[in-house]
This record gives sequence, structure tokens and C-alpha cells, in this order.
Amino acid sequence: MHSAFHTTTIEVHTGRRETVRNLTGDCEEFLSSIGAREGLLNVFVPHATAGIAVIETGAGSDEDLLDALGDLLPRTDRWRHQHGSIGHGRDHVLPGLVAPHATLPVVAGRLALGTWQSVLLVDTNRDNPDRTVRLTFLG
Repeated sequence: MHSAFHTTTIEVHTGRRETVRNLTGDCEEFLSSIGAREGLLNVFVPHATAGIAVIETGAGSDEDLLDALGDLLPRTDRWRHQHGSIGHGRDHVLPGLVAPHATLPVVAGRLALGTWQSVLLVDTNRDNPDRTVRLTFLG
């Protein structure tokens, strides 16, 4: 059995506010560009203050996620990690709740996501407006 390994990075401008960015189209474009058929796609954000989530979007769930993270990780000066803007320490705790990676099955060249699932970059760090995301396919 022959296996293939392909990887690339994409640059994502998230701006200076908390955001959830849909990466599903970027993932599908990558899979198409390499002719992926069957395998696994790993989506990884190599930053200490961002994560990857697989949830529904477009019905308010993305905003609900940011609200829930705000409740769990308030933007206050209580954090020991204190460089950057007030509350930036909470951004460094985020990857403990929203992992910096997701591995997804690829079947017949497409992400095998549920009907309403999307691949999302979750970025609560207002101090870093630009992110790199690594896409890696093994098939």
C-alpha cells in the first residue's frame, strides 16, 4: 500500500478582536489541489493562544462558543501570565480547552464531516492579528 504525505500552511488574518474563522473551504481546497482520496487531514495552529474546533456555524454557535469561553476565561487582570493587553493570560489557557489541532477523516476526496460541522480557527488573542495554520494530509 502506497501512502502520501502532503503539507502546506495558510495565513489567516484574524484582526484585533476575538474571532472564529471557518477554515472548511481552505481544507477542501487543499485536499482538491493534492488529489487526496482516502486518509486523514490534520489541521494545526502553531500558536500558544489559538485553537481548532469542529462545530456548527451560521446558527449562532460560533458566537456562543466565544461567549462561553469569555465566561470560562474572563478577560481580567487575574491571570499570572501578564504581558500584553489586560486578560491576555487567558488567551494562553485557551488551547487547554480548545485544542490547537484536529484530525479529520477524508473519504472520496472530501472531509467526512457531519451535516452541520465546520472546521474553525478559534482566536481570542487581540494582540496577534495574524495566524498560520498548517494542513497535513496523510493518505
